[in-house]
Amino acid sequence: MGELAALFAPERVAVVGATDREGSVGRAITENLLADFEGTVVPVNPKREEVLGRPCVSSLAEADADLAVVVVPPSVAVEVVREAGENGIDNVVVITAGFGETGSDGAAREEELRAVAEEYGLNLVGPNSLGVLSTRRGMNATFGPDNALAGNMSFMSQSGAFITAVLDWANDQGIGFKDVVSLGNKAVLDEADFVNEWGDDPETDVIIGYLEGIEEGRQFIDTAREVTKDTPVVLVKSGRTDAGAQAASSHTGTLAGSEQAYETGLDQAGVIRADSVQELFDAARVLESQPLPDNDNVAIITNAGGPGVMSTDAVGDSRLGMASFSEETLDAFSKSLPEEGNIYNPVDIVGDADNERFAEALDVALADENVGCALVLSCPTAVLDYEQLARDTVTLQKEHDKPVAACFMGGARVDEAAGVLGEAGIPNYFDPARAIEGLDALVRFKELSTREYDDPTTFDVDREAAREILGRAAERDEPRLGVEAMDLLDAYGIPTPEGGIATDPTEALDLAQPIEGDVVMKIVSPDILHKSDIGGVRVGVPNEEVYDAYEDLITRARNYQPDAEILGVQVQEMVDLDSGVETIVGMNRDPQFGPLMMFGLGGIFVEVLEDTTFRVAPVTETEAAEMTGEIDAAPLLRGARGRDPVDVDTVAETIQRLSQLVTDFPAILELDINPLVAMPDGAQAVDVRLTVDLDELERPAEPTESETDKPLTEPDQ
Repeated sequence: MGELAALFAPERVAVVGATDREGSVGRAITENLLADFEGTVVPVNPKREEVLGRPCVSSLAEADADLAVVVVPPSVAVEVVREAGENGIDNVVVITAGFGETGSDGAAREEELRAVAEEYGLNLVGPNSLGVLSTRRGMNATFGPDNALAGNMSFMSQSGAFITAVLDWANDQGIGFKDVVSLGNKAVLDEADFVNEWGDDPETDVIIGYLEGIEEGRQFIDTAREVTKDTPVVLVKSGRTDAGAQAASSHTGTLAGSEQAYETGLDQAGVIRADSVQELFDAARVLESQPLPDNDNVAIITNAGGPGVMSTDAVGDSRLGMASFSEETLDAFSKSLPEEGNIYNPVDIVGDADNERFAEALDVALADENVGCALVLSCPTAVLDYEQLARDTVTLQKEHDKPVAACFMGGARVDEAAGVLGEAGIPNYFDPARAIEGLDALVRFKELSTREYDDPTTFDVDREAAREILGRAAERDEPRLGVEAMDLLDAYGIPTPEGGIATDPTEALDLAQPIEGDVVMKIVSPDILHKSDIGGVRVGVPNEEVYDAYEDLITRARNYQPDAEILGVQVQEMVDLDSGVETIVGMNRDPQFGPLMMFGLGGIFVEVLEDTTFRVAPVTETEAAEMTGEIDAAPLLRGARGRDPVDVDTVAETIQRLSQLVTDFPAILELDINPLVAMPDGAQAVDVRLTVDLDELERPAEPTESETDKPLTEPDQ
């Protein structure tokens, strides 16, 4: 166990605000602790001599506890936490509400609470928490109505009410837990802390959770990546829709990040995301108890044709494949099954199949090395004993050591069989699709646990030049920059066409003359976003027409928007679009995860086709290469219908360099390179647009990690 071990395994728990008053939270927590806790419960209440038969102490100074559960009004809760720190109690659970979720006064109180916890180095859960629970010590320090059954899942939730509902349901289903924590407002400890703790816990086989928001997205990604090498993490993240995100914000004070950022960040973290409570436990139950498959192919053994087809459809929607049986397996099925049966996958052993035929078919299938896992799918008949089928399934799963899911369809007659399966760790599902989803979670975790993560490449860039270019926005008090920021890309080694910005027609001609061939000319104005719509772009301008083209573009811009700020006209080398593919590389800064990088098909198709893929920065070489292959238009990049393949390596490097730029400069809120023209011999950023946070620009610059890692002196050559 890690640093939070004592939080879940204390010897003495002090309940500050313990009382015997009916209906009070202080009474509920004290009763829950007294019911099962193996350690000592110390009620703390200066107004009472005893609570529920246990002598009270008047303060934490007298409690000699290693965990304090705080159930006092918010006006005094911070001082109680301070008292805990002063008396060496490192673990504190603040049940009390009335903090950041209630408005500005509560937010100030929560900030004070956070400062006290930092001052004393406290492991603090909450505030606004249901509490914590650990079945290994019989500790139920929550005000929920029920304790949990023992198991090997550890569970965190941002909603206390969700915990009470899940525990009530799980107790009926026979599903147990190791540790449970209600995160509350996450003033100190958050989801990353518990993922890290349970990842080091040999008694936690699966980490599950319900989250409404993740405060430090990048930290969570880095933490979960390490943990999911060995321990699966399955989460329900609510707020997937705009309406849901707003509800989450008002419910817990969480500022919801964009759904795309969460989808991307959780995938990069190696987390299996569930869309519902049912999916959460369907995945968790099989991950907790079943071995990982050697391959992704499933065999389906069934006595019912219709459900067999349903399960086959579900396989088509998953990462699984239908196993192709060996000739030896097919021969065995041919000998053992009736003529009307089906020896191919799904294996239909026919409706009159008895237990012996079921067991023999499952044994043959699991023995085939092409089979990674199996589904036993049965409908009730007069000749089939479900309980015996369950025992046979358990025996054969152990014998072959391959993952098996069961779908024993029916009502009350399934209960005993499901109990036999459950005790052996084989989940039973009524719906074949759910059974396939459970097996799919094993394949997903196998893929995630074997991922290899490389470190981001640090390129040699001109950071000072970039800072100076961004500073121009602050000088103009203008948060938007356009092609006037092309030098920003040059500073980070992102290739751009030859050219520059002219402020008069003579300068435009001077810029055009060294460029071979005709040029492109564009009006430069932060106030005119769609330049082509107003005739603000001229393509294929020969040298002799550059002077007049400059004056024409300026006139058009002034007529279109007289009050627009006109910075000049960009004169740029023409890029051969016919031999290249227009792509887009962009970034949007998410409140929780930071820079969210985008790559996709660019030009005029961006908003129409939305053929894009995302990663949270910093983006590694492997991730950048994956991005170039994930879009639907990837065949265009690699050569399709006689086209030459483009320089995908340069595109991937551009993604990485832009990732470094936006990581180095938190003031950049949005940035689009559109198009980045990918060609057979390289790539060029033709246009750029970005938005900056002027307040962030004015703050003193902090050195990046790459700068602080540099030696103070150059090594000897």
